[in-house]
Amino acid sequence: GDVTGHGLESGVLMMMVQTIIRTLLTHGETDLIRFLDTVNQVLYNNVQRMQINKIMTLTLLEYHAGKLRISGQHEEVIIIRKKGQVECLDTLKLGLFIGITNHLANCLDEKMVPLEPGESVILYTDGITEALNTEQKVYGQKRLCDVIRQSWAGSAEQIKNAVVKDVYQYIGKQKVLDDMTLIVFKRRQ
Repeated sequence: GDVTGHGLESGVLMMMVQTIIRTLLTHGETDLIRFLDTVNQVLYNNVQRMQINKIMTLTLLEYHAGKLRISGQHEEVIIIRKKGQVECLDTLKLGLFIGITNHLANCLDEKMVPLEPGESVILYTDGITEALNTEQKVYGQKRLCDVIRQSWAGSAEQIKNAVVKDVYQYIGKQKVLDDMTLIVFKRRQ
């Protein structure tokens, strides 16, 4: 997930979301739609009570026995298929921003994606794709996918390191303007 803006309010909002998620996990909630709707309702009510103008994107993923369930809106989920084929899964139809309305359940959907041994999943925040170089040009999703395509055969750690290295080479001495989060996991053989 990713909260709008920066600073203390955004940090507090993310802490709230982490607490809500941990609570739901502790109580065994596994229905992704109900899970996201509950996160949204609690967050929406807190944001209204605090009178702050913050929302966030949030995608939930659950992996079990070669199947990846995805729900909620965030950046595209990148799947590295066998032989390095990159598949970008748009999450736009899987949800809305969290905290924008009190009731979200009817706007949520989920998608089931098979994941074969050796295939990987990449999650990232817009801080990576919107990173600027010294000429004020964005890093972009195409470049991200190109780096992933070149490093797909490596471990999850090697893929992550290749992306991080390339992003920092791209931005050079430019100041980092947004948080950059990258998660890579790979299904074992």
